[in-house]
Amino acid sequence: MSEEAKNEWWEWMKAIIIAILLAFLLRTFFFATSIVEGVSMNPTLESGERVMFNKIIYYLEEPSYGEIVIIHRPVKSYVKRIIALPNDIVEVRDHKLYINGQEQDESYLDESSIQGTTNYGPVKVPEDHYFVMGDNRSISKDSRNGLGFIEESEIIGRSELVIYPFNEWGMTR
Repeated sequence: MSEEAKNEWWEWMKAIIIAILLAFLLRTFFFATSIVEGVSMNPTLESGERVMFNKIIYYLEEPSYGEIVIIHRPVKSYVKRIIALPNDIVEVRDHKLYINGQEQDESYLDESSIQGTTNYGPVKVPEDHYFVMGDNRSISKDSRNGLGFIEESEIIGRSELVIYPFNEWGMTR
């Protein structure tokens, strides 16, 4: 092999190694994917969709109302929407969500999801915890009925994109 061919081969190998390292760093520290399991986030997210989530965002800022987050628990991870922040008071009356006594606009829900939202609370969210719900309110396992309040450390990222199936590609907000 000529010296020129060796140099060209080495340049290709360096490019491949750098690409692999960059992909590893991005996957480890910045972005990852998760598969939506079940119908608790319908109609926003459907079972089987793969979402890309931002792992670094909550090192830079706090989770906020309405964000779709990935929650890591020892047995499995969940995809849910943040409804209330630490020290908020959550209540559902007559199919309407109230945070700190103010009715919330939940334009991301369809009519059947709104009607599936049963009375709940009022409850106060503890310090360093969040209150989450699935968008398919009538069947979602969430802070109301099984997940409880979510510790800040359990939120591992914010959902950004649906990346699969390709015909569903788009932002998740």
